[in-house]
Amino acid sequence: MWKHVSRVLPLLCLIALPLSWATAERINHEGRILGDPAPPLVAPILFNTPEADAILSTMQIMPRDNAWNERVDTRPLLSNSATMITQINADLASGRRNLRMFAEMNFALIPDNQPTQPIAFLLYANQSDLDGGTSPNGLYPIPSILPIESWPVDTGTLTLDQWQQDSTNLGGDRHAIMVKPGAGVAWETWQAKRVGTAWHASNGAKFDLNSNALRPAGWTSGDAGGLSMFAALVRFDECARGMVEHAVRIVVQRSRQSYIYPATHQAGSTTLPDVPAMGQRLRLRASFVIPASWSTYEKAIARALQKYGAIVADNGNFFSISYAPDQRFPSNAFSNIQTLLVTDFEVVQTTDATSGPRSPGAPSANAGPDRAVTFGQAASLSAAYTSPTGTPTLRWRLYGGPGTVTFADATSAITSATFSAPGRYTLMFSADDGVHSPAYDAVVVNVAPGTNLQQSGSDIIVRFASSLGQAYRVERSDDVALTLWTIVGDNLPGTGAFVPVTDPGAAAIPRRFYRVTVLP
Repeated sequence: MWKHVSRVLPLLCLIALPLSWATAERINHEGRILGDPAPPLVAPILFNTPEADAILSTMQIMPRDNAWNERVDTRPLLSNSATMITQINADLASGRRNLRMFAEMNFALIPDNQPTQPIAFLLYANQSDLDGGTSPNGLYPIPSILPIESWPVDTGTLTLDQWQQDSTNLGGDRHAIMVKPGAGVAWETWQAKRVGTAWHASNGAKFDLNSNALRPAGWTSGDAGGLSMFAALVRFDECARGMVEHAVRIVVQRSRQSYIYPATHQAGSTTLPDVPAMGQRLRLRASFVIPASWSTYEKAIARALQKYGAIVADNGNFFSISYAPDQRFPSNAFSNIQTLLVTDFEVVQTTDATSGPRSPGAPSANAGPDRAVTFGQAASLSAAYTSPTGTPTLRWRLYGGPGTVTFADATSAITSATFSAPGRYTLMFSADDGVHSPAYDAVVVNVAPGTNLQQSGSDIIVRFASSLGQAYRVERSDDVALTLWTIVGDNLPGTGAFVPVTDPGAAAIPRRFYRVTVLP
């Protein structure tokens, strides 16, 4: 079905068409289009590879309204926020009162059919997910390439095999994480070690990445707070995109003997109310201006600290957050962000399992069907939304395309848009009630090139408007049913102006049809 006929002339017809049409998009809580689900894994892959990046970029890690994905930039402060920050600061040695980036947790992505093997839990078998095993042994899908915490950037010349065995008896936390993207499951361990062909660890936790379900009350995990480390980990792929899209795990010197949502376990040493509990949420002050000179990676983390915050997950000797020990991070990737002080943070009031974004009444949004217009015409936009809990803030924005977009009213569901150049545009519509995760939907507008036909002797010259960076194809057909097409010009680069394509001898043909296609 032809979507748009741009011009009809005597003896000649020209049809300008988009190459393809989008279906419903998968959009995450940050408003990023996830694209098609990644193809199934056929073998385990490591966290520090482009293959892993491609898979991770398609994943919604934890539900959109999960605590790790919850916006806190507008949450009210805890009444004792200032005194709690003062206490966190005072608990640290004077030289450790700044944020520290620790290269810690890594992981392997594994296929759904990854074979399982026994793993013995030596300390907390009664608080471990055995996943089909018999206490004290779990039955986990451990790949041969399972990385252990801090490999490969902080393990010197040791091979992965040697590090799995702790051949130098270094000890430490030795966290290990296995993730099945297809099934949406993560297994996380603490003090993991391979002895011969057998594995043991101090405990094991299984997390459903598609659920808000917590571990049983009182249960620990690889983190003292009973939280998922994978959901909190700062990864290379998201830093490179410019935004860490979730809260991060943060470690304080001392914690209170209690836990609050979403934590399930405490490891505190005091009952003082101004000492943070496991699950306490901090954020970087909105008044902190992120310097333009900071690296892309630092900006990505700082934006997350302001928008999603940090959740207290463990005790340690530094005020620190964890990032994947990915060798692709430059050696000075975090030199600036580590100048942040404890006093640059504040403590917000937390929500629980049924409040905040998990409360009833989340909005919905529908941006309407995809459409096509000719360059120079306005595209009519008509979105629909629901908002059971109040009047939401509506917004249209350009998500991607070869040019700029001007909306008649970007805050109205029904509006129009004009485009600075032909090509394929993705427009994002959102409805945000300020409580729940914003509702998003996208619409694709194919802006067909403006065209004209000219006769030059026995030739026909097809001219069409183009965009820089876009490629085009011109085709002809002598078939009135428009079923047979011949390429006149292919993979033609856009110039930002009209591109001429000559069809020799075409003027002698009684009737001929042309179309211009925007290539992906």
